[in-house]
Amino acid sequence: MKIRMYSLLGGLALFAGAHSAAAQGSQFFQISGPAEAPVKAFRPDGTLVWSNTLPATNYLIHTVGSLPGGTNWVDYVQIPATPGLNTNLLVSFNPPAGMALIPAGSFTMGDTVGDTDETDAPPTSVTISGFYLDVNLVSLGQWLSIYSYATNHGYSFVHPGNDWAKNYPVETVDWFDAVKWCNARSQQAGLSPVYFTNAALTQIFTTGDTNTTVYVNWTNSGFRLPTEAEWEKAARGGLIGQRFPWGMTISESQANYFSYPTADIYDLGPEGFNSLFDAGSQPYTSPVGYFAPNGYGLYDMAGNVFEWCWDWYGYPLGQPTTMNPTGAAAGTNRVFRGGNWRFAAGNSRCFGRSANLPVATGYFGFRCARGL
Repeated sequence: MKIRMYSLLGGLALFAGAHSAAAQGSQFFQISGPAEAPVKAFRPDGTLVWSNTLPATNYLIHTVGSLPGGTNWVDYVQIPATPGLNTNLLVSFNPPAGMALIPAGSFTMGDTVGDTDETDAPPTSVTISGFYLDVNLVSLGQWLSIYSYATNHGYSFVHPGNDWAKNYPVETVDWFDAVKWCNARSQQAGLSPVYFTNAALTQIFTTGDTNTTVYVNWTNSGFRLPTEAEWEKAARGGLIGQRFPWGMTISESQANYFSYPTADIYDLGPEGFNSLFDAGSQPYTSPVGYFAPNGYGLYDMAGNVFEWCWDWYGYPLGQPTTMNPTGAAAGTNRVFRGGNWRFAAGNSRCFGRSANLPVATGYFGFRCARGL
């Protein structure tokens, strides 16, 4: 890998490094803010070291695939500044297999575009630590592989999961099934499971459903569901103030959802189920990774199947603190995000909130997160 440094011009510093092989090619970055931000180093591990003397301000990292960037620079991450040196991991050249780095930073969670129907998602500034997230929804093939391991190692599931083929997202799994599967995936990989059935965090969650209280150890290294805030930050792909992971409007060439343009002015249609997958027999899901990825390299962050998150549904956003919020302390329904092949475009917005009983199955899938 080759690192190239560029000179500082006013309050804008430009720096670049070769991206990972999976991303194919180079990725260039620039940092801008309310004052000069001298870049001290861009390390071979993808960490930016920069200095700043204006704490309590935010700096923006923008990215582009080739120089000169012109008007093609796009938002990548917003970073709160601190006195002295700031150290931020921007890219990961060796992420866990099938996962992408979501860089640490702050963002405005909730409806930033003024859609009047999303009344439970007012704009809320939150800060998220860096983490990894599955590039794709958990596929049926991936589900079955871990499911086989799990059921041979003391795990029990209420729902076996299904879909058309192994490269389609697993669906009709409830929240408890997803959480247990995360634990089994962790154990198979030799990582510390995250979910437990006692407050002392000694009894690994392997069985149970409706009446089981699940406790979480956020410091363990294993796979887990993303929090609602993590999911939204990842879905936005670094973009600021947009409805969808790519911009302000949506069409069937960008996601698998039920189009209803007469109801949503941002829906470009054509009306009805996505014609690419309307095969005459439901579910009209699409293969994982079919549509273009967002700015963090994530697929299907809008449409296809709903995605379970960790949080109990609650209001307002940003509970119990706006630093790595984990949602309400208790509740009745668990949050799911991301839209669905049979639901309208509003559900596929980055800030679209939904929730249901954790034993609900419907057209639910999920993807896994991991801490750094």
